[in-house]
Amino acid sequence: MGVRMVSDEESDVVMQALQQYFGFSSLRAGQDEVVAAVMAGRDTLAIMPTGKGKSLCYQLPALCRAGLTIVVSPLIALMKDQVDALQARGIAAAAINSSLGAEEYRSVMAALRRDELKILYVAPERFAQEGFMNILQGVQISLLAIDEAHCLSQWGHDFRPDYLRLGKVRERLGCPQTIALTATATSFVREDILATLQLREPAVIVSGFARENLDFGITHCEGRKAKFERIARVVRQWKKGIIYCSTRKNVMLVFDELSSLGTNAVAYHAGMTDEERAFSQDAFISGRSDVVVATNAFGMGIDRADVRFVIHYEIPGSVEAYYQEAGRAGRDGERSVCELLFNHADLKTQEFFFEGSNPSLQLIRSLYNLLRFECNPDTHELALTVDAMAERLGGKEVNPMSVGTALSCLIHAGAIERFDIAGSNTRGTRVLNPQLNFECLPIDGTTLEEKARRDHLKIEAITRYAYSVGCRQQWILHYFGQTDAEPCGHCDACAVDESEREEVQGEDLLLVRKALAGVARASRRGTDGTWSGIYGRGRVMDMLRGSKSAGMNAHLKSLSTYGILSHVTDTCLKAMFRAMHEGGLLQSSGGDKPLITLTEKGEAVMQSRCGIRLSLRGWSQQAAGAAMPASRAGRTRAVLQSMGLGRMDKELYSLLAELRRDIAEEHHMPAYRVMHNETLRAMATLKPTTPEAAANIKGVGPWLRKTFLAAFVELIQDYEER
Repeated sequence: MGVRMVSDEESDVVMQALQQYFGFSSLRAGQDEVVAAVMAGRDTLAIMPTGKGKSLCYQLPALCRAGLTIVVSPLIALMKDQVDALQARGIAAAAINSSLGAEEYRSVMAALRRDELKILYVAPERFAQEGFMNILQGVQISLLAIDEAHCLSQWGHDFRPDYLRLGKVRERLGCPQTIALTATATSFVREDILATLQLREPAVIVSGFARENLDFGITHCEGRKAKFERIARVVRQWKKGIIYCSTRKNVMLVFDELSSLGTNAVAYHAGMTDEERAFSQDAFISGRSDVVVATNAFGMGIDRADVRFVIHYEIPGSVEAYYQEAGRAGRDGERSVCELLFNHADLKTQEFFFEGSNPSLQLIRSLYNLLRFECNPDTHELALTVDAMAERLGGKEVNPMSVGTALSCLIHAGAIERFDIAGSNTRGTRVLNPQLNFECLPIDGTTLEEKARRDHLKIEAITRYAYSVGCRQQWILHYFGQTDAEPCGHCDACAVDESEREEVQGEDLLLVRKALAGVARASRRGTDGTWSGIYGRGRVMDMLRGSKSAGMNAHLKSLSTYGILSHVTDTCLKAMFRAMHEGGLLQSSGGDKPLITLTEKGEAVMQSRCGIRLSLRGWSQQAAGAAMPASRAGRTRAVLQSMGLGRMDKELYSLLAELRRDIAEEHHMPAYRVMHNETLRAMATLKPTTPEAAANIKGVGPWLRKTFLAAFVELIQDYEER
């Protein structure tokens, strides 16, 4: 298919429609290129970050040409929001999905037959209905838009079997011009989308994944209490946001905790009734509620621009899922934070989900034979629940989630179909041909194994991200193939105040080297010189402290480093290991066991081949005042402690640092010109509430008193009064 250019006349029509219907005078960067490709008649794959206006890329061309634009969307709530917004602008739009009553459905279909619609949103499962497909074949379709296109790739993070039929649907509709859109797609997913849809000489437009206004961060938490404390601080500072949890149970735990603190929060998960979910969604989107605690069932298409934070209470299943969910923050372009609360034990949940999403070929075969042999011989139907099927197949040893996925595989293979049983909440199963042996079904064991392999790689990738020590956004962009990405300069890793890390010397350095030696003894070194872990962090720390617990095996007790740090408390040792992780001395493997070992840098420090700077908080003899710190920050801490001034208020320090950054940006000067780190620390420790009291702090000179000091003092006053 030849590529043509958009004429000046067509460009004028596009800009007029943009102004008339949407009130914009220009398109955003990225949108312009996609709209131009669509207006030129090209099939298009558009990968654009969340919040960059993907929907306009098909809505605008739909208004500039004759015929109907069909939009495939996976969520009813998203369809409703989009249709309501379009109708409010005077655009003839409608949706067809399972939420419609009989009268509403007939009304939409009548409008479709009369060619009165410009945009029709359709749920993917609707295309399985032959009558609906027959009607569409008699309609002039100018554009087929597939939103959340990663759902059609089995390598994607949100695979939906109903999306797989879209290639055949497109073919039956005469291969209309098609645009596929997604916010997250690796090279594997992009190739799968193009192959499934059979797009012709497509324009593949990647608008860049960077979100300059988002501050990404990772907080390693020892347990639930630490997570709750961190959530409380973020909510207190940023007010409005989303907290994602992996399970319904944890959604309610976090919701109850926030409610006890007086936070105006709602909860959302798939186990709630339709009415409960609708209430929570409406309350959050309308602004009646500030915070929503939810599973990943919440979020796709959520249109609230002022979400100031997204917290992940647990590690998600993939980098793709994490970045898409985190990207729901700051859609108005204002600064927002995205934080992952990480504990390696949480990976057990993702391993459970992995098992549920990847049933073995043997399980699928056993399920099919169970359905064949137990279905009614006349109707070929049976009414077993998924839990009952799992019980028949092996009791507690079989994950019911695996059975649900196996059912989806059999549906996709054309072996069975599911139906609603009248007067019951149970769904029935119909075997289409009980005489057909499993070996005759189009189910490829090799493909299943490859999907499982890639899904496990996704878990390993998000685990590597959680343990990474460099720029968070740069790491993510590299993952998506944007290898020229530079450090963002404002994530928690980039914004680490160097005064937080000090040169490790004396007794502290000896402690670090002993700990690293213990990790080395408890690891395995390959012939290529690389280290691999054998034990988890907790077991290694127990060995170093000389634990006599039953879990301490003979091998660990035989190591020369057994008990070498018996004088160090458990709390201090945990803080030291956390600092060594953050400093790039240790690394952990993915999977369901947190195996720990050395990095090359850790080995070099262990062997005294290089020095190291670490955060000394919580474990250092030096930080406790046993020795005079060598760094400037250390000297400041020692001086403050020697004067009996107490500890620095970390939350106040964070607020003061944010104020300093805002002032620096407003006046186009580096942050240190506004106030030095030492002075900022002293302010957060002394908490002066008058300019006179602040004037005695080192670093508060005449220029600062004349310019910005009043703003810092006012912030401290407000902080102390709240």
